[in-house]
Amino acid sequence: MISLNLFPSSSSLNPGLLRTTRARQDPTRQSPLLATGNKPVNGDYPLGFSPIPKLRFRGFAAKPLFSIANPEYSSGFSRRFRSIAAVPPPAESAAGSSEPSPDGEYEISAEETDGKTKSKTLQLAIVFGFWYFQNIVFNIFNKKALNVFPFPWLLASFQLFTGSVWMLVLWSLKLYPCPKISKSFIIALLGPALFHTIGHISACVSFSKVAVSFTHVIKSAEPVFSVIFSSFLGDPYPLSVWLSILPIVFGVSLAAITEVSFNLGGLWGAMISNVGFVLRNIYSKRSLQNFKEIDGLNLYGWISIVSLLYLFPVAIFIEGSQWVQGYHKAIEAVGKPATFYMWVLLSGIFYHLYNQSSYQALDQISPLTFSVGNTMKRVVVIVSSVLVFRNPVRPLNALGSAIAILGTFLYSQATAKKVKTGGGDKKN
Repeated sequence: MISLNLFPSSSSLNPGLLRTTRARQDPTRQSPLLATGNKPVNGDYPLGFSPIPKLRFRGFAAKPLFSIANPEYSSGFSRRFRSIAAVPPPAESAAGSSEPSPDGEYEISAEETDGKTKSKTLQLAIVFGFWYFQNIVFNIFNKKALNVFPFPWLLASFQLFTGSVWMLVLWSLKLYPCPKISKSFIIALLGPALFHTIGHISACVSFSKVAVSFTHVIKSAEPVFSVIFSSFLGDPYPLSVWLSILPIVFGVSLAAITEVSFNLGGLWGAMISNVGFVLRNIYSKRSLQNFKEIDGLNLYGWISIVSLLYLFPVAIFIEGSQWVQGYHKAIEAVGKPATFYMWVLLSGIFYHLYNQSSYQALDQISPLTFSVGNTMKRVVVIVSSVLVFRNPVRPLNALGSAIAILGTFLYSQATAKKVKTGGGDKKN
């Protein structure tokens, strides 16, 4: 995952650069290549490689599986690995020559840099577009399925099953590299996967009882739990972070007491989901930080597999006796079995895809930019669900939701300042 790009042979260098490089290494010695006109003397260029220009580090960052902050605001399952490469020479000028800078590095033109920036911006816009679209589709079809088949334990299990099958297909067809898994990795994964299971099933239970928009407003309070638990476990936050969570608490409280579809079970489901995901973040940071060779998507795939093993047996125990009767009622309510199957299948596929796109987006941008994008994503999902399901929204409810979303934005800004001053994990 880390590449070192070298010039393949001494013949690829122009004599001027070769002479300059060798002279810098030993001014008293002339290069055997220049002296004889033939191939290098044995031992001068090991493995046939020519002298290497000064290496320019393009950057290396290993992100933890989760940060202390909300994974949707922060690192998720992602790790970035960028290459360490010898800077290649630019294309020859009109005069037919290309000279290095005095320190041995080649310069990149402003036009080339501008072109790369535009290309990266376009690519990032596409990734964000897919991320938002897939999240909206998941929430819509997940809610449609739950409206006619109110068995969130089975539906949540199916979503994890879909993601697991997706990753197994990618690995078996070699469309994505399969990681080497050790016993120590599986043991370290058990805790985070358990909390991931709790967070996922609790959110699905909340979706089955209240409006999608209400669940997302409650879930915007996850930073509150993150700050409280992290501080309790010895990771203190500055006053600015504590102040930033106050509007979240106020906004969520206002939205809850004015919610038309309010249900205590739905409220508790969303709150438990917040606790589950925060504990997943904390334990992942502690137990999985030594497995940097496994990238984000592979890690998420294994989380899905282990979580499925946790969840499905419990789902059978809690709901299994009601599934057959519930299935017939769902088919009767929908009218066409194919329609119901499509809703369930799309909820599973897009649950995996939107998570995958979020990790791809995080690989391209800073965590702060990602957190801002995620805040906007939550706004888009709330508005879309209100429009699709025509949920009645009271003015105070809308105001409370807006204040809570604004609080999550202020929280991301405050935690970013904490990182810059060295007060916390720089990968948050």
